[in-house]
Amino acid sequence: MADEKQKPRAKSATVFGYPISIFFIVVNEFCERFSYYGMRAVLVLYLKYFLRWDDDFATTIYHAFVALCYLTPILGAIVADSWLGKFKTIVYLSIVYTVGQIVLAVSAIHDITDTNKDGTPDNMTFHVALSMVGLALIALGTGGIKPCVAAFGGDQFQDHQEKQRSTFFSIFYLSINAGSLLSTVITPILKAQECGHNKQQCYPLAFGVPAALMLVALIVFIIGSGMYNKTAPQGNIMVKVCKCVWFAIKNRFRHRSPAYPKREHWMDWAEEKYDKLLIAQVKMVLKVLFLYIPLPMFWALFDQQGSRWTLQATTLDGNFGFLIVQPEQMQTVNPILILVLVPIMDSLIYPLIAKCKLNFTPLKRMTVGMFLAALAFVAAGLVQLQIDQTLPNFPSNTEGQVKFINMDNKTLNVEAGHNKLTLEPYTASDDYLSFEDSFKLTLGTDPSETFTDIKSKPEKGANAIRFLNGLDSVLNVSVKNSDLNFGDIVKNNMSKYVDVPQGNAEFWIRDRIGQECVYSQKLGFGSSYTLIIPPTFTFGEQCSQSIRQVEDISSNSVSMAWQIPQYFLITAGEVVFSVTGLEFSYSQAPSNMKSVLQAGWLLTVAVGNIIVLIVAEAAKLPEQWAEYILFASLLILVCVIFAIMAYFYTYIDPTKIEAQFAQIEPDEKDRRKSMEMERRKDSVEQQNKDRRNSKSSNSSSEDEEARQTKI
Repeated sequence: MADEKQKPRAKSATVFGYPISIFFIVVNEFCERFSYYGMRAVLVLYLKYFLRWDDDFATTIYHAFVALCYLTPILGAIVADSWLGKFKTIVYLSIVYTVGQIVLAVSAIHDITDTNKDGTPDNMTFHVALSMVGLALIALGTGGIKPCVAAFGGDQFQDHQEKQRSTFFSIFYLSINAGSLLSTVITPILKAQECGHNKQQCYPLAFGVPAALMLVALIVFIIGSGMYNKTAPQGNIMVKVCKCVWFAIKNRFRHRSPAYPKREHWMDWAEEKYDKLLIAQVKMVLKVLFLYIPLPMFWALFDQQGSRWTLQATTLDGNFGFLIVQPEQMQTVNPILILVLVPIMDSLIYPLIAKCKLNFTPLKRMTVGMFLAALAFVAAGLVQLQIDQTLPNFPSNTEGQVKFINMDNKTLNVEAGHNKLTLEPYTASDDYLSFEDSFKLTLGTDPSETFTDIKSKPEKGANAIRFLNGLDSVLNVSVKNSDLNFGDIVKNNMSKYVDVPQGNAEFWIRDRIGQECVYSQKLGFGSSYTLIIPPTFTFGEQCSQSIRQVEDISSNSVSMAWQIPQYFLITAGEVVFSVTGLEFSYSQAPSNMKSVLQAGWLLTVAVGNIIVLIVAEAAKLPEQWAEYILFASLLILVCVIFAIMAYFYTYIDPTKIEAQFAQIEPDEKDRRKSMEMERRKDSVEQQNKDRRNSKSSNSSSEDEEARQTKI
């Protein structure tokens, strides 16, 4: 323990029974969470579409970043509890955090290295390096302040304000999800804006606004400085804890013989060197940390909302009739439900359970939360089964697929291998034909042209559209009221694919002499069409009627609304698991180790994200629904183990235990001082005895030498 005595708490001004200082902390947390979740909402899309990484690598970097964000709280807790204190730690690391957000925003400006103005950065290494530096600084900043902010808020309350402190943690969690909700809605809208020379999606704006909010969070927190109750750091407590534990293990091993009497707890073997208060505090921490062992599995499921569930949403129909929802915006369901469920739980469900005289302890709540999260992944697996029935049958690595289009003004007979088709003029075969080997192709017409089709669903829920020009003249096709352009299409040639967003698209077709035609088509999500302009096409009012559409990939037919049940289940699980876990960690932590225990809680989130990478890589399941069921099964197994551990856990009051040992500590110090003096006295006497023996030995040696000289 530090010799420095704690200053008595000054009674701060209150509003409705709450310290005024917590309002600055709540506003700070709202802005910081807006900054973090706003950046994270578009991070995967930035890695995939700006840095040009594939799905797997982008997902790996995403989860590695999240894991790092929850590993650095250990560093923040050590710094806060050992040297700087919570207030200074929050301020200094918030500055690092803000710089990281700014660096990430700068890395997304493609015009910095786009010297030829073609819309693609010429030096992608520069952007990758800058973005990685930005993400590292963000991870250090957000992770470093995580264990400090919640614990710093708890420090603002007096000992008699337990009820207010409990309500504060619920309000604190509401502020987290309010910031998350707004940022998850607003940031995708900012990203959709066009900026730069080539009018591309504006990632600098999507990252710049969160950077500005982080700066606001820092300023608001500093403004409330004079009102905070700032607890002095207790010394390098983490090192003391580690040394105490190591000494107890070493001392127990040294006295492993049955001749030595057993002690009540293995940490009691540290009594020879450390005072009983520190040992009691370490016991409390280890008792809670032992309960944390099964918790990472919950976070392994929970954090897949930003990866697997978002990718699942890209294969769903986001048209709700009155509202069009983009795949990445589906994540807003979680914070919306949090804002609804937290007050319901605190004001209705928990009081109702208490009136029924049911002992719904914090650990029982957390067990229920884990079970609800497992049910959420079962629901996700059922939705995936419905999606799989609507997905096209794409070719495997050993297969090839063919679709035939008849551009002749007469019926065409096609014989491909064992397949025989009859195609009417300007039509295509209904489905793709799959072949594992080469096949014989017989056509009842002139030699054909071949074109390559897409091999996967269009990305981001867009629609892959291309045009086949059958006219004798060159045509230019573009999408009205946008910068999307198919370019010039020569005779009997196919245009490139262009990703057109959902809605009523209008295609503007022009020739070299200025004739125009507008063709309209209503598009859903995730479809692919080949639009045929036949040789019989003529410009005029009825020009669009001669254009034929060939559906290569059907649009998403399963509604995105089917994801709402899984979001509801996992959000309900989060409310009874995470909010309760924050409060439980604070209530069971010794006074000088609250940030350390908060860091241990956040460490479970990091381990959970690592579990996602390990399970996903090790399982290698061919079907996505099977992976969902695997995660659900693992969590149910862990849930049973945690329930057994919780059953044998005994709740404690750290304040009372510390008070008891504080009374014993003066006598303990006197006893230790007396023992130390006895040891020193014995040591001095032993040294004097050794010195006398040494002199006697030297005298005998000199006499022997004299005798030898005489001889």
